[in-house]
Parts: sequence; structure tokens; C-alpha cells
Amino acid sequence: MEPMLRVEINSMRVRGHHGVYPQERAVGNEFEVTAHLEYSAHDAMTDDDIGSALNYAEVCDVIKEVMSEPSALLENVCGRLRTAVTERFPSVRGGMVRVAKLTPPISGLQVQSVAVTLSW
Repeated sequence: MEPMLRVEINSMRVRGHHGVYPQERAVGNEFEVTAHLEYSAHDAMTDDDIGSALNYAEVCDVIKEVMSEPSALLENVCGRLRTAVTERFPSVRGGMVRVAKLTPPISGLQVQSVAVTLSW
């Protein structure tokens, strides 16, 4: 059985303009992205070469790029993140992405965050 590794990027903070309301698109908000990505570990575990590993700095760049394009729904953001990561890094065989909107604009309530999680 082939060993799998999971690279975990936890609570990456980015500014984005995602939301249904025009004010959210204009002003933006802080978002927190978590990604756990599974890939074949054999080469990275034996040759100790970054070229064999899933480079988390490059994954962060992809996340930043996707987060810079506004979406109405966090579900859409999660889907675009999964697509971008798996296209850029074909070695990713499974994982999870979570996008949390910090301090969402919900009338009359104080909510720390709302989030959508996509697993595959």
C-alpha cells in the first residue's frame, strides 16, 4: 500500500471580497482558509528533495490567487480552490478546504465566523 502524506495549511488569513451583498463586494472582509491535502509520500520520504514534496508555499500562492477573485458564495470559493489546487498539483489525491468569513455581516448578531468545508 502506497503511503500518503497530508500537508496541512491552517488558518491562512487573506482579505477577500466574497459575499452576496454589494457592501461585502465593495468593502471586503477577512477570511481564514484551511487546506489539508493528501498526496503520495513515497518519493518525498526517501529522497529528501523538495521537488518530490507538495510545496506548501506554492499551495499558499494558489490559495491567495483564488481568494483574490470575488464570489457570491463561499461554496463557490471552496470549489474553485479545490479545482485550482488539484489542477496545479496533480499529485493531490484527496483533501479538505475550509473557508471561513470572519465577522460576517448578520444583522443584529455578533458572529465570530461562518464557514464552508469541502472534502473529497
